[in-house]
Amino acid sequence: MRGTKRKISLPRIFILDLMHASMRVPFISLSRPLDIGPFMAARAKAASPPGWAAVFVKAFAIVAKDEPVLRTLYVRLPWPHFFELPRSVAMVAVARVEDGEECILPEKIPAPEERPLAEIDAQIRHAKNAPIEEIPNFRKILMASRLPLPLRRLSWYLGQNFGRMCANNFGSFGVTSVAAYGPGELRAMSPSPFLISYGVVGADNRIDVSLRWDHRITDAVAAARALRRLEQVLNTEISAEILAPAACKP
Repeated sequence: MRGTKRKISLPRIFILDLMHASMRVPFISLSRPLDIGPFMAARAKAASPPGWAAVFVKAFAIVAKDEPVLRTLYVRLPWPHFFELPRSVAMVAVARVEDGEECILPEKIPAPEERPLAEIDAQIRHAKNAPIEEIPNFRKILMASRLPLPLRRLSWYLGQNFGRMCANNFGSFGVTSVAAYGPGELRAMSPSPFLISYGVVGADNRIDVSLRWDHRITDAVAAARALRRLEQVLNTEISAEILAPAACKP
């Protein structure tokens, strides 16, 4: 059959590079339903509840505040070692449509455990709806995607294997989901050492949450403990912030 040649767009070039970098990470995963009844009750009372991505960004960052391993990177340069960050850096997968093409670009949210939930939510919404040139991280990604392939591969390798550069480029954890489009399990890939994905809340107030992590950094016991603590944080700290007067203002 005769087909039509199409140019690969810059956002799609970024995804190609992202998948190439992700293949080097030995990920394993753990999925668990979380009982978030108290959180759902608090969310129902809020005048302007935050989006789910913002909720999981802050909740996981709070968990990582007391678990240094969740703020740890594995890097190869100048020699293989662990690099522990003082604060979390989240990367949120933002779905956009650019020039008629659906694409995913990551928005960086530094130190989410220290920021108001409403502020995190506003940043994610801005990244989804604002012109792409207004988002610094998106501009940086698309500029790098214009480089020739050998230079892109080199820049990705360096950016992935020096501690500070790795944190700035890929964060300490990522958040992604397709729950807005219905139920289903998402097994995403990322160079980030930890990746959270979540599903749809069921009638029993349970939500399936999956944590993928770099097995070089830690083991399943730490991941199971993190998910258990995540459930607690959603039902306590996050619920309390949603119910606070400032969070409930329209």
